[in-house]
Amino acid sequence: MNCKQKTYVIGHKNPDTDSICSAISYAFLKNQIEKNDRYIPLRCGHVNQETAYVLDYFGVKAPEYITDVSPQVQDAEIRRLHGISEDISLNTAFRLMKEQECVTLPVVDHEQHLRGVITINDIAESNMDMYDNRIVGNARTPIKNILSTIDGKVLCGNSHAFITKGKVIIAASSEEVMNDFLLEDDLVITADRTRAQICAIKNKASCLIVCGPNKIRKSTLELAEKNEVIVIETAHDTYTTARLINHSMPVRRFMSSKDLVTFKLTDSIESVHEVMAKLRIRDFPVLNENDEYVGMISRRNLLGLHKKEIIMVDHNELSQAVDGIDDAEILEIIDHHRLGTIETTSPVYFRCQPLGCTSTIVYQLFKENGIEPVKSIAGLLCSAILSDTLMFRSPTCTAYDEKAARELADIAGIEVESFAKAMFNAGSDLKNKSAEDIFFQDFKKFNVGDISFGAGQITSMNEEDFPDIIAKLKPFMDKERAELRVDGLYFLITGILSESSYIICCGDGACELAEEAFHVKANDGVLHAEGVVSRKKQFIPPMVRLLQQK
Repeated sequence: MNCKQKTYVIGHKNPDTDSICSAISYAFLKNQIEKNDRYIPLRCGHVNQETAYVLDYFGVKAPEYITDVSPQVQDAEIRRLHGISEDISLNTAFRLMKEQECVTLPVVDHEQHLRGVITINDIAESNMDMYDNRIVGNARTPIKNILSTIDGKVLCGNSHAFITKGKVIIAASSEEVMNDFLLEDDLVITADRTRAQICAIKNKASCLIVCGPNKIRKSTLELAEKNEVIVIETAHDTYTTARLINHSMPVRRFMSSKDLVTFKLTDSIESVHEVMAKLRIRDFPVLNENDEYVGMISRRNLLGLHKKEIIMVDHNELSQAVDGIDDAEILEIIDHHRLGTIETTSPVYFRCQPLGCTSTIVYQLFKENGIEPVKSIAGLLCSAILSDTLMFRSPTCTAYDEKAARELADIAGIEVESFAKAMFNAGSDLKNKSAEDIFFQDFKKFNVGDISFGAGQITSMNEEDFPDIIAKLKPFMDKERAELRVDGLYFLITGILSESSYIICCGDGACELAEEAFHVKANDGVLHAEGVVSRKKQFIPPMVRLLQQK
């Protein structure tokens, strides 16, 4: 296992308070046990008002939002090749490629923004193609590049200058012939021929390169300094120097800079495969969210792909899981619901208990490991239990749930009844929310054989608002059922004080199924079910049994 790889703890889509709080708390516990920060809580839905109140009360940030856990570029083995400046020489670029055993180098600016790429083929072509003798000047070649390429030393002149114009001349002719073709700003390569050196200086060459072991005369250097001619000496002979001089040109002259194919860290591997299959390119630059260069990736890097490691909390249904879960590696499942449709490729730690709340199980795990949750985590766990059990009113609530909640309340420094009331009030303000926001506040999909249905739920202390909410939701559900591709759609509006639910039914035969399950007649597509407050224990089981029978 890669010890640097993060493991993500994540609840279900359209998360409720338990889904968010159990993810945060279990990630905290795992990090305490292993004494690292490897475990990261995530969410795959928006935080509802009740949960937002809880997080704000205990000063805890909401988990980062994620929509898909399919493998991304950042999960692959990105080769962290350093970017090079566009001013470095072809010679230096080639040497770096040999040292790093690569065939492509990224060219970046000082802010790590990608300027281009230079490949081994680009360097080979620069060496083999025919260029005129003005190419070094046209490429704006830095003197420092020439020095490093020919192992030269500046004897006089500005070593930070550039060759920007003129020809490259080898001074092998007589002085008379040289005067005919040597022009101002030319770069002259010569040996220990003093007359040729003086001729180049008097004709105002930009740079004079003296080759071989013999030293240039002091008087010649003084003349060069007076005429502002850069003089470089090198131990290489004239032929070698002339051959190497083109290798000093900057990579900017030969790099590819237009229509670059790049990938972002968050790009899906599936989309990367599609692009790579269409192009005959070996290496691709990878950029972060700020368009800064971070590394290179190739087809070979995708072979060592790390799947995202996931711990699922508060669900084990495929339809409720974050997108891309089939392409992730599930390590653990902590839940309190019925067994669902998740399949794993290898054995996992699976803890599923018939308790009122997943956070109750998480608190058990704290105690089993001899770790007391800090005040804020205790507050989150307590809030989740109060929310899921409707402050111990739900039939899903067990004696252990209530005991755990009261112990956690003591650690968090809150009074259960008053805090629960404030929390439920925060989540009960539904008048100004859209039908979509209300519907997806806590929505789940279920599959029974070939039949699929969805069930959402809200709980509220303001039951006088229920008629308006029903009127708002009914037309929305009619439209949404087709979008969700389910056979039936239900929504429970649960009154905390009355301990009953209004069930809105949508879909062919949906009302009849609910009437049979709860022995209550529907009125305009809505049932009023006394004593039904738990979707998990009182709504889903009878619906599933009937569907299985049918």
